[in-house]
Amino acid sequence: MVTARRRTTGHDPRARRIRVMRVIARMNVGGPALQVSTLMRGLDEELFDHRLYAGHVGPDEADYVDQRAPDVRVRRVPTLGRAVRPTDDLRALAELTTAMRAFRPHIVHTHTAKAGALGRAAAKLARVPSCVHTFHGHLLQGYFSPAKTRILVQAERSLAAVTDRLVAVGGAVRDDLLAAGIGRPRQYAVIPPGTTSAVPPPRSEARARLGLPQDGPVVAYVGRLTRIKRPDRFLTVAREVRRAVPDARFLVCGDGDLHGELAGAGDLRESLHLLGWRPDVETVYAAADLVLLTSDNEGMPVSLIEAGLAGLPTVATNVGSVAEVVQDGRTGLLAPPDAGELTRHTVELLRDAPLRHRLGQQARTYTAARFGAERLVRDTHDLYASIAVARGWWPSPAQPKGVNR
Repeated sequence: MVTARRRTTGHDPRARRIRVMRVIARMNVGGPALQVSTLMRGLDEELFDHRLYAGHVGPDEADYVDQRAPDVRVRRVPTLGRAVRPTDDLRALAELTTAMRAFRPHIVHTHTAKAGALGRAAAKLARVPSCVHTFHGHLLQGYFSPAKTRILVQAERSLAAVTDRLVAVGGAVRDDLLAAGIGRPRQYAVIPPGTTSAVPPPRSEARARLGLPQDGPVVAYVGRLTRIKRPDRFLTVAREVRRAVPDARFLVCGDGDLHGELAGAGDLRESLHLLGWRPDVETVYAAADLVLLTSDNEGMPVSLIEAGLAGLPTVATNVGSVAEVVQDGRTGLLAPPDAGELTRHTVELLRDAPLRHRLGQQARTYTAARFGAERLVRDTHDLYASIAVARGWWPSPAQPKGVNR
């Protein structure tokens, strides 16, 4: 865990403490919640007074705070959730505005699309000096009709005009947003996710916990079961892999509105294990031989970072910033959103243990160096410091940087 670090400086650091109000629609299990939790734990409390505001998760979602971050304090805004309801959204806007006027943040930092819209609108009403927004992905492809996407793009362009800094989790995400005319290049900072891995149980113990045989190949899927993630494509790949590797098993760690589609796959009943959300996701990685991702659109999937830290290779669709996590041919194998090619890659790795192990070891080395929690905290600290210096809140750019391990 990354922890805040106290520092001794030549004058009282609290005289220059920056107040940061962080807003996210909901803390459901996934990359945005993990990133927010890491920042809430890791930013130096002598330099930053930061508060987190969020709505509640949906009925088909698991709460990241309950499962993995009970130490992170969340101030709840009941009407700030996933669904778009004009009356609730207006109430959320009013509550956020009131909270900002009371807290008087120097910086409002929003995460996810809905919180980005309501949080930045509230910041404008409350006359907050500076706004930052993080794009953990984008909604430009695969979510809405062309007409709705055009409306979304126009809204994001308008919001970018009142935002000091835009954060993208990957270079590809930034480039897609810029191509859509959202923001200007100098507004953007690329800050990839950062995390730490829990100590996994031994492979034999992990398989016993999950009711799996000790031998035989295991493929894991970790994430939401929703349309953009293409669980239908996952099922197609699983069926084809079973034809080539009859003893293969498939773990699905997650839930969502398309859970029934997987639960109804009777032909895979003996080989498909639906685990739901689990707080011990490290057990899933410890039991698996590789991780499979079948999405049509992604930001930078934290599940692939976790897989790499666990020493697992990945077979994934080459969408969003996936290629910035998975180095094709070195830490995993990438494919277009095509079930046939995903199947070929999966079968190749399941049949070639030396290749699988080599890619897994390289994945561990690469992800540990690039996607550590300390790096995320340091990059975010530096972003806030640049704003504080530009605004005159901090007297010089030579501010302390590091964080404890």
